[in-house]
Amino acid sequence: MKNLAFRVSALAGLALVAGCMTPAERGTEVTRFHLGDVIPVQAVTMEPADPEDANSLEYTQYSAIVADALAGIGFTPAQLDEAEMVAVIGVERGTRDEPPRRSPFSIGIGGASFGRSTGVGLGTSVGLGGSRGGEVNVTELNVALKRRSEGTVVWEGRAIRASEPGTEDPTTTVQRLASALFQDFPGESGRTITVE
Repeated sequence: MKNLAFRVSALAGLALVAGCMTPAERGTEVTRFHLGDVIPVQAVTMEPADPEDANSLEYTQYSAIVADALAGIGFTPAQLDEAEMVAVIGVERGTRDEPPRRSPFSIGIGGASFGRSTGVGLGTSVGLGGSRGGEVNVTELNVALKRRSEGTVVWEGRAIRASEPGTEDPTTTVQRLASALFQDFPGESGRTITVE
């Protein structure tokens, strides 16, 4: 009986942990596209997807994050006129409403007593976890690697992350997006994966 009570208690704990997970804890969705050709590491320069962002402090910060992520896989960040490869960077931030989620876990609680010829039974099921829904922050990082001389895009990727308001600052979110985006570069083309 003690073992059964311990198992029920442990399952309840796991359900509560799973149900309390925020969108940020569910990971980052990553999708990448390329032609399957080898993309040699080389000098690369950063460029905003929207030219109007070129001198903004926000873009400067985000491009430095992407440059660091590319350096981590062997690319060498360079000035505009020193690189054939260009990383075109776009970051979009917004919000969306998420509906409440029911927990996939429930625990049944029941009991019964039986006499010689009569019996009484009681049973109930309690749902654990879930989420109340509401507004979440959504950040999307898009990066395309293209050859400057001909404008051909050789690789592009998108990473999306949702987080509860107040749980992540924008810089931390973009760092996580960039890290996920270039993990196992170039990645499987056309497949969406979740990176924790």
